[in-house]
Amino acid sequence: MRTLAEITWLELKLFAREPLTVIFTLALPVLVLYVLGGVFGNTPDPGGRTFRGVGPMTYYVPAYVGLVIASMGLIGLPVHLASYRERGVLRRLRASSMPLWTILGAQLVVTLAASVVGSVLVLILAALTYDVASPASPGGVLVAFVLGALAFAAAGILLGAVMPTARAAQGAGILLWFLMLMVAGAGPPPEVLPAALTRVADVTPLRHVVLALQDPWLGFGSNLAELGIVAGVAVGCGLLALRLFRWE
Repeated sequence: MRTLAEITWLELKLFAREPLTVIFTLALPVLVLYVLGGVFGNTPDPGGRTFRGVGPMTYYVPAYVGLVIASMGLIGLPVHLASYRERGVLRRLRASSMPLWTILGAQLVVTLAASVVGSVLVLILAALTYDVASPASPGGVLVAFVLGALAFAAAGILLGAVMPTARAAQGAGILLWFLMLMVAGAGPPPEVLPAALTRVADVTPLRHVVLALQDPWLGFGSNLAELGIVAGVAVGCGLLALRLFRWE
């Protein structure tokens, strides 16, 4: 455990020095918050046809929390792992008998910590700017948050395991991030998307993380079906990542 703590502390310092990861985790979700907040405000649709009957920003804030999680999982973590492999760091760690669980455990802790910081920043700014209410069920939101972070951490490890270079991991991660932003409920309202894009959204992890966060936040109770899908993504990606992980 001491080795894990030391590696995690080192990884946290390295994370703070990577501008791309910091921008995608901390800055872009905030930018999206203010862009869509300026477009939609927080006044509910009188007809209740969009945003599930609540104010747009009340609807979007849980989605932006999911976006923060996705930023770390799709961009920060895989680029970091691929960079380690490309520069021979993983090979040296293996030669020093560093257990794989220690390396991946440190990445998981960093992902959780960065996701918490980015999410808290989004929540504070949304509450101050748009008077967004607190979650109706904080416990349910917390469960969805942890499962979502685990799912995207596993997806990030998988992406980092199969991408040959940091540049390839970065390109794939950014492409997936923007795709999910557009279709998974964190960008345009899902109600206005064409049926084809809705079907695409249904196979993205972010869509299920957003729904798992929104339901307890908005007072609809925990969505066990969505939580199960998110947990399945975490387990499936985790097993594939362990199977496909390459030290060099």
